[in-house]
Amino acid sequence: MKIAITGANGLIGTRLRQRLAETGHTASPIPRGSSDTALTEILASTDAVIHLAGEPVAQRWTDAAKKRIHDSRVEGTRHLVKALSAQSPRPRVLVCASAVGYYGSRGDQILTEASSPGTDFLARVVVDWEEAAQSAEALDIRVVRLRFGMVLGHGGALAKLLPPFRFGVGGRLGSGHQWMAWIHIEDAVNLILFAANYAAIRGAVNATAPHPVTNEEFTDRLALALHRPAILPVPAFALKLAFGEMSEMVLASQRVLPTVAKSAGFRFQYQELHPALENLLSAST
Repeated sequence: MKIAITGANGLIGTRLRQRLAETGHTASPIPRGSSDTALTEILASTDAVIHLAGEPVAQRWTDAAKKRIHDSRVEGTRHLVKALSAQSPRPRVLVCASAVGYYGSRGDQILTEASSPGTDFLARVVVDWEEAAQSAEALDIRVVRLRFGMVLGHGGALAKLLPPFRFGVGGRLGSGHQWMAWIHIEDAVNLILFAANYAAIRGAVNATAPHPVTNEEFTDRLALALHRPAILPVPAFALKLAFGEMSEMVLASQRVLPTVAKSAGFRFQYQELHPALENLLSAST
């Protein structure tokens, strides 16, 4: 099986390429900024496309940064779909990364794939992003839009959280009552491959563990796994001063459940947060 991957050097893309190599598949990375000619060559005779590329959202949201965040996802996806339209034969499936940012901040409300989108900046970006990906359906390409929660792996958000917690100066963010949707990197990769191979799945799929946690619970579990205290909360106003509008993403409450994945028979290896953290932290020591 030949699979083309954008964002192949990111947290998810790196582990995905390793898994494909382990299972005898061919992974063809699509470099950022590939010309039309190069993109056409890479996509030739491809069975599936995994689209993971996008400007990092964890930065201060200046006007220029917001444009990069939007265009890297929306215009980048449109460019990819345009290239797919020129293929013959075409890949049978496009698995496009999306995000739980689609839902906005919803307090304690349980969110499934059927829930309505939010209205903040990130939600609007995700809506446009998914619409760009969904346009590939008109090319007779099955489209799966994976709405990722925070991916826990050796890198990414977890790597940024570890230093303060290891020094005993970690703590909850804001009130700590906000819900966090998360997924272990191995489940993230498994779900990508499941979605690529299971023809009955299409449309939105929440790529989140079955048991979301509050930020306070996440903080306590991480501190417990590291055998460190978690006694220095970061107030919301400090986050807003440090990160501006981006702090809304950090403080957003998203109680997201993977209804479609579970209904399709996908089995999560890490359903609960504590075993997921134990696995990742034991492997990193």
